[in-house]
This record gives sequence, structure tokens and C-alpha cells, in this order.
Amino acid sequence: MGAVYFYHLTRRPLEAVLPMLLDRAMQAGWRIAVRGTDARRMAWLDDKLWLGPEEHFLPHGLAGGPHDALQPVLLTAERQDLGDRACLMSVDGAEVTAAEAEALERACILFDGRDEAALQVARGQWKQLTAAGCKAQYWSEESGRWEKKAEA
Repeated sequence: MGAVYFYHLTRRPLEAVLPMLLDRAMQAGWRIAVRGTDARRMAWLDDKLWLGPEEHFLPHGLAGGPHDALQPVLLTAERQDLGDRACLMSVDGAEVTAAEAEALERACILFDGRDEAALQVARGQWKQLTAAGCKAQYWSEESGRWEKKAEA
């Protein structure tokens, strides 16, 4: 059973943190799905990833293209079969089920600490996933660097 890592974004926005986490996951040899809740927001993230520094290029694509199965990082606003993906990164409150977490090496839930609704969704996800027996870690960047604040 994989672990679920919760990332509480308080200092940097999603578009700054996501590339760092994607890079680490790719270094682990994982294929990754990034799941959001809105297709326009995922297209926006796609643009942000394309505009990143050339030396840190992250090969990726938006779901719905002819080469989805080949993409090392696939951005999607749909719940779909994760296939051989080892990691799922949830943004904007997208659902991660206990069954998915169990089948993956890692699930990551990134949430905006300045958004009360996002905090409530993340708290609900923590309760649901840990109650289902998933191992979970809570990470915060509040101090200026990532620190593990809780584990279940």
C-alpha cells in the first residue's frame, strides 16, 4: 500500500510547487497523473509547465490526446484508469480514493493553505483516507522549507 502525502501550500503557489514534486517523482522512475477538477485549470497548468525553465523541462501532456499512454506526466480533470502510473497528484480538491492510494506508490494531495474551502476539503480527505487504513503524511512549508508535521 502506498502512502498519501498532503502538501499544505502556504508560501508558494501550486504552479511553483508542482514542478518540484513532479521532478522528484520522475527521478524515482514513476509515471504520474495530475488530477484536477476543471479542464481549463489543467490547461492553465499545462501552459505553466511548458513555460518553465528549459533546464528543468518536464515532459507532459493533457489527457485526451493520441499519446496519453506514452506521457510520463498526464494532466487530467477526469477520474480515469491510472494504468501503470505509480503516482497520482491531486490538485484543487480532486478526489483520491483509498483504493487508488492502495494501488499506487504514492498519492500527493496539494492544497492552498490560504483558501479555507481547500483546507476543509483536505481535512476531509485526510480523515477519509486514514480511516480507510491509508498511511498518510502531512507536510507544510510554513517555516520556509518543507517539514513533516504529522503522520498517520
